[in-house]
Amino acid sequence: MPADMQSRPRRTRNATVALVLGGLAFGMVGLSFAAVPLYRLFCQVTGFGGTTQVAESPPAEVGQRLFKVRFNADVNRDLPWRFWPEQREVTLRVGEPGLVFYGAENLSARTVSGTATFNVTPLKAGQYFSKVQCFCFDEQKLAPGETAQLGVSFFVDPAILEDRNLDEVTAITLSYTFFRSLGDPDGAPAEAAGAAREQAFAERRKAEID
Repeated sequence: MPADMQSRPRRTRNATVALVLGGLAFGMVGLSFAAVPLYRLFCQVTGFGGTTQVAESPPAEVGQRLFKVRFNADVNRDLPWRFWPEQREVTLRVGEPGLVFYGAENLSARTVSGTATFNVTPLKAGQYFSKVQCFCFDEQKLAPGETAQLGVSFFVDPAILEDRNLDEVTAITLSYTFFRSLGDPDGAPAEAAGAAREQAFAERRKAEID
């Protein structure tokens, strides 16, 4: 058989393999772009990773079961702010609306914008912790030396009473971490902010297990 005829099937197979590999690479790139919004949607729907829920208003009825809600505040090292909860904890009945405030101060000599990430522990309580209004929904901007009072209104969803897996839960901790906004000069890259948040989740999950 002539050599050129023998090489044709080989070239055809090589072209097919290249086409398949190219398609897989293209698909992986597409999935990587879709992964972040899909992951966020999954967390919001399921409460995975301690992700809280958003509600238009608190429920009409308030139950009898009590929950302590504790508040934590952290600041990424790239953001020159001081950030703290004005109350360390409150005690509320299930379904009862709560309103608390955090304080933030810009320690730098220039205007700086920040964005807050958040979660609750125990992580399994995330799907039952609902916010009505929160400073974390929007970017916050502080002038040099400016101090701001940042509010969050929330409630514990009465549906938690139907989840036997949370019968032993009596306290929930709401945690925020402020990062420099991505659009702000010298802002931390999105990858760095995401990695820091994932590390915080991992540390909280490990603490729960231990």
